[in-house]
Amino acid sequence: MKFTDGQWMLQPGVAAHYAAEAYAVDVHEDRLVVLATTRPIKHRGDTLQGPTLTVTLSSPLPGVIRVSVAHYTASSAPRLHIPMVGASHPAVQIVDGETQATLTSGAISVDVKKGEGWGLTFREGERVLTKSDWRGLGYIQWAGKDGITRNHVHEQLTLAVGENVYGLGERFTPFVKNGQVVENTNKDGGTACEQAYKNVPFYLTSRGYGVLVNEAGPVSFEVGSEKVARVQFSREGESLDYCVIAGPTPKDVVSRLTALTGRAPLPPAWSFGLWLTTSFTTKYDEATATHFIDEMARRELPLSVFHFDCFWMREFQWCDFAWDPRGFPDPEAMLARLHAKGLKISLWINPYVAQKSPLFAEGVREGYFIKRTNGLTFQTDLWQPGMAIVDFTNPAAKAWYQGHLRRLLDQGADCFKTDFGERIPSEGVQYFDGSDPVEMHNLYALQYNEAVFELLQERQGRDAIVFARSTYASGQRFPVHWGGDCWSTFESMAESLRGGLSLTSCGFAFWSHDIGGFEGKPPPAVYKRWIQFGLMSSHSRLHGSSSYRVPWLVDEESCDVLRVFTRLKHQLMPYLYAKAHEATETGVPLMRAMLLEHPQDPACTTLDRQYQLGESLLVAPVFTESGEVEVYLPEGTWTHLLSGEKKAGGRWYRETHDFLSMPLYAAPNSVIPWGAETDKPDYDYARGTVLRVFELADGASATFTVVGLDGHVAARGTVSRAGSQYTARVTDGALRDWGLDVDGRRSPVLAEGATLSWGG
Repeated sequence: MKFTDGQWMLQPGVAAHYAAEAYAVDVHEDRLVVLATTRPIKHRGDTLQGPTLTVTLSSPLPGVIRVSVAHYTASSAPRLHIPMVGASHPAVQIVDGETQATLTSGAISVDVKKGEGWGLTFREGERVLTKSDWRGLGYIQWAGKDGITRNHVHEQLTLAVGENVYGLGERFTPFVKNGQVVENTNKDGGTACEQAYKNVPFYLTSRGYGVLVNEAGPVSFEVGSEKVARVQFSREGESLDYCVIAGPTPKDVVSRLTALTGRAPLPPAWSFGLWLTTSFTTKYDEATATHFIDEMARRELPLSVFHFDCFWMREFQWCDFAWDPRGFPDPEAMLARLHAKGLKISLWINPYVAQKSPLFAEGVREGYFIKRTNGLTFQTDLWQPGMAIVDFTNPAAKAWYQGHLRRLLDQGADCFKTDFGERIPSEGVQYFDGSDPVEMHNLYALQYNEAVFELLQERQGRDAIVFARSTYASGQRFPVHWGGDCWSTFESMAESLRGGLSLTSCGFAFWSHDIGGFEGKPPPAVYKRWIQFGLMSSHSRLHGSSSYRVPWLVDEESCDVLRVFTRLKHQLMPYLYAKAHEATETGVPLMRAMLLEHPQDPACTTLDRQYQLGESLLVAPVFTESGEVEVYLPEGTWTHLLSGEKKAGGRWYRETHDFLSMPLYAAPNSVIPWGAETDKPDYDYARGTVLRVFELADGASATFTVVGLDGHVAARGTVSRAGSQYTARVTDGALRDWGLDVDGRRSPVLAEGATLSWGG
């Protein structure tokens, strides 16, 4: 939201009160409390009227400074904030000097300038990260055309020359957010616009720090778009809360962010395999689903999960959690047969109950739905005729909803696709617990996914997983998420990737998307290139709207592409699952923007058409029908994973790939554990593993980790090189029937033992 009209003037109806000086700084054991006046205080008469701002500086975690700004402190209802499940009370150091006061928490400090001239300076050591400077912190009164004055608080933090901003949730606009206006409100807009299903009021910058605006929302961001050398964020109300998070690297920032807001649990290994769905508005029944599954098997196309989308329930009755008997007369027997084929089963759900549903009257009677302010049930025709929305702030409603899901689990379902959760009213409604409906709009998606994930953890243990579209900050605790409604075009494929990179830069460890695009019917080239991209993502799902996404309905070559890349992903599972495990411990995502992995390489600061899966694998999807693609390789010698071709880094390449290839490069000085299984993603990664070694420098060593299906480390060790001699040592756990691969030359297989030396 822009409050100014250029550098000097204000928008019509705006009165701005900017912090002008820290008039008083009160020192407490764990915080500084600053009285910021909005005019310089030159004599006693200047103290007779406000407004003033109370600024509290504290730390919820080492390396994080929290800034809480308040105008009126007692005239508003208690606020909703982002869940900070990792917050603590770390020891801080406070120095109260004559001209400034400083609070330090771990690697980060904030200096408060005393006296005339407002200033907060955030720094790591002597390195300045950002500042709240002249006219940065402001209290704004805006008289609208309706005659109502609305109050806002805004902060503006400085940007240095060349500093780029990333993140702010799953945004499909340009990856670098400089120059953009970002409204932090969850909306169901698809991937082709500026709206987002997954808003996260957090931004990461190329200077190695981050800012989390600790608000439920809505928050409005002006990223170098109102003041070009600043990021402004504002909210309507009497207060504003934000955290500045130290680095020094982008990975360090994301790690601290997730330590504060929570980290993802490790998804089950089977979930990394291929998911196939019925698609959305297609006609299907048990025979259709069984035909797809059997045809996949006949064509030797490995399949791990089968998903039933909306019409497993009867039309006009979503969600009543009852199978449509016309197409699925005996669901328990059907699901048992599908389990016997080695499949897991996913079911589509949402948090809405249509008026025709048998559950609607019960929900109204028991008060399980969001209500209007007059006490009657809120209803809308937007999506399902006459639908109501489950109120998860009501414990009884939450238990009721979970009870119906529990019944589906008893029937044989394994997980749920938690769709929707964005079209939540924020005006004229009330919640059971009295929460502000404006602030609940974004948090609703969290409560919805938490209710489902909590039940799955109770029933499935480590196999708990949802496939969620909407979420908010801290939602990485309930994996996984997919990118929403995209078109079947190369352009939409690219915007989906930008959304994924933006979301994972906010600490979301796992992310997926609709292979082939959701809307429309994908041309063969789009479908096959999207298969490659999809199988080189953390989670991989074939899904569409009005047409089936099985490959033989596109062309026969699509079957070959799907077979090759699904099996490739299965062989990569020892590496991918170890990186997934690492993400749950460090918060660093599996899919990483190039900036996260190579923050010192200026060429990587704007890259949004390639990424890394962990630190050892670089992926560049192909976005052209001809197969032409440009890829940048950072410093070092990179090895094409499929062909073995080596290329010098620090430069761009223009390549052409057929449909059975893509730019897929192993990083120098890396070891990738290579699995023995191609037919499924979940197997014993510690047996038959080949440690593929890539450009290990003479005298250097590289580490490897293998994680078991139980989520614990099965083996850990190092590979070192001395001349032509390679030595692998398992320092923790054990590998069985394992060996080394150096440039395609394989060592003898070592059945047992912790050390393998080989003259590669």
